[in-house]
Amino acid sequence: MAYTITLIPGDGIGPEVSAAVVRILAAAGVPIQWEEHIAGAQALNRYGDPLPFAVLESIERNRVALKGPITTPIGEGFASVNVRLRKELDLYANLRPVRSLPGTPMRFGSIDLVVVRENTEDLYSGLEHIVVPGVVESLKIITERASMRIARFAFEYARRENRRKVTVVHKANIMKLSDGLFLDCVRRVAREYPEIEIEEKIVDNACMQLVMNPQQFDVLLLENLYGDIISDLAAGLVGGLGVVGGANLGDTIAVFEAVHGSAPDIAGKNMANPTAMLLSALMMLRHLGEAEAADRIYAALCRVLAERQIRTRDLGGTATTTEFTEAILAELEA
Repeated sequence: MAYTITLIPGDGIGPEVSAAVVRILAAAGVPIQWEEHIAGAQALNRYGDPLPFAVLESIERNRVALKGPITTPIGEGFASVNVRLRKELDLYANLRPVRSLPGTPMRFGSIDLVVVRENTEDLYSGLEHIVVPGVVESLKIITERASMRIARFAFEYARRENRRKVTVVHKANIMKLSDGLFLDCVRRVAREYPEIEIEEKIVDNACMQLVMNPQQFDVLLLENLYGDIISDLAAGLVGGLGVVGGANLGDTIAVFEAVHGSAPDIAGKNMANPTAMLLSALMMLRHLGEAEAADRIYAALCRVLAERQIRTRDLGGTATTTEFTEAILAELEA
């Protein structure tokens, strides 16, 4: 019986990398029926809403979605579709595994860490207003409910994946009430998981430690804004956003997405690297219980990267999206 999964190709290079991933999953024999929907500027032009109700209805019905990158206008235009999606579907946990891949440029040695980011509140609540002309106030929202559930998610993930340590990252030395509440909630949850070490780091120190000795980290647990920043920093340690997958998870719904931008400058030029989208799809397959297929595809990807003969431009090569995809397909058939 086929899985029915919502597909949001996205914009920019999104449709290209999405198409590549759909080909690879089909070649691996995973039975998927895709329900394709548009979001972002294209949906705004067609339906008057960058996140149409039909998209949300499809995801709520199917419980699983794969999403390409969607551009967010800077300083003007519509609100972030990514943020709206997380809020509307209560996708409170952002999961970003950061792992070194063979054949990719790295300056920090072998890395295997996971960033867990609270996804629904903090400064990303978008509550801001003009106090007087020239003065803007943004409200940072931290609640016990959201802090407790993301902490429990992180420790449950660590236990399930046999991770040894959770590092909670905060700024409670300055924001004693908001970050103090978050830190207190994590400490309370940590008591329920005595086999997992808990470590506390102030966010600025955590950033420094990540580029001095990233191997010391295992699972990092952060509020929304810190998590957004540090997850990209961590991706830079293993070659950039083009080689890192991601997921937004709730209690019953999961949306897997490429974490890089839409790269409009190379859209339609057959130059994009589909690796991040593919790694996100492999997270999706494991979520569905298709670990064997995910392992086969991952092994094929690693063989292509290790051989260093067919690599996209962002990895120092000249291969097109199509050539890179076909190399993975050939390894799958070998």
